[in-house]
Amino acid sequence: MAADRTEISKATLNRLPAYLRYLYELDKKGVQTVSSTMIAAGLDLNPVQVRKDIAFVATSPGKPKLGYVTKELIADLENFLGYHNTRDAILVGAGGLGHAILGYDGFAKYGLNVTCAFDVDPAVIGTSINGKPVYDMSRLPELVKRFNIRLGIITVPSGSAQEVADLMVSAGIKAIWSFAAKHLNLPAGIALKHEDLAASLALLRMQLVSQD
Repeated sequence: MAADRTEISKATLNRLPAYLRYLYELDKKGVQTVSSTMIAAGLDLNPVQVRKDIAFVATSPGKPKLGYVTKELIADLENFLGYHNTRDAILVGAGGLGHAILGYDGFAKYGLNVTCAFDVDPAVIGTSINGKPVYDMSRLPELVKRFNIRLGIITVPSGSAQEVADLMVSAGIKAIWSFAAKHLNLPAGIALKHEDLAASLALLRMQLVSQD
């Protein structure tokens, strides 16, 4: 039986989407069964760690010498990660990065539906991006409450990020996915996932230098 989400570590939770992407590729190739050792080898990970991770989410034990049925393990991972439970979200900051996120249709596969965006630029307010309307920031509290939105995405410059986060929280947002290069001070109980693009790039550069 799969574990409860609250029992799983953040490190394990971060690895599960990679397992799922790998399984999608195997399924496309017609691979009917898969072992944790095969997943570990395909992703260059520790097989013991992968076996423990898979045990958290698999609803039935793997069969000796065969492993798990690929399609069943895919379903287990999708259900555990909530990919079939579409969650509506709003985005603030319809600039370059925001525009790219609004234009990406792949989020639906992961249970995320970005319904609309908000901005302060008159040039983009009233337009739509990939069919998603862009509203004036002043309408954010109204629309968040009306449609019971609980997830907000921040793609504004760092100087505006805290103000936007505060507005989201006051409107009822319970989880924030921030792409702003800014530490956010949020009340207890508000979930935050921060994507630090600058730090990721610095890490890549360090790894590149170490290979020279």
